[in-house]
Amino acid sequence: MTQTTPTTDSPIPVAPLPVVLAALQDPVRLEMVRRLHNADGAVRCAALYEVINKSTATHHFKVLRDAGVIERLMIDGQTHQRLRAGDLDRALPGLLDSVVGAANRAAPERQHE
Repeated sequence: MTQTTPTTDSPIPVAPLPVVLAALQDPVRLEMVRRLHNADGAVRCAALYEVINKSTATHHFKVLRDAGVIERLMIDGQTHQRLRAGDLDRALPGLLDSVVGAANRAAPERQHE
């Protein structure tokens, strides 16, 4: 049986537009968000990056969490990240689909990861 536990009681609010855009402007973080969006659910942390080390990935996850873009979950004792797509769309309508759509077009060979 899969057990999912959020690591925080309630996610922080989605940050203002400039903060969210600053979080998404980094290519590593944009790729993480692109993968989460395309996965349409929680993803193990290690599946969201390849060319950086774990401590650098942790920093990128924190920036995205602080901006309200993702949330951390524990699933069967393993850390996963989940995109807060609904919250983002309510706070900044159309932003996520536009940004991820552009990222997918820029990386068409990786759209279905």
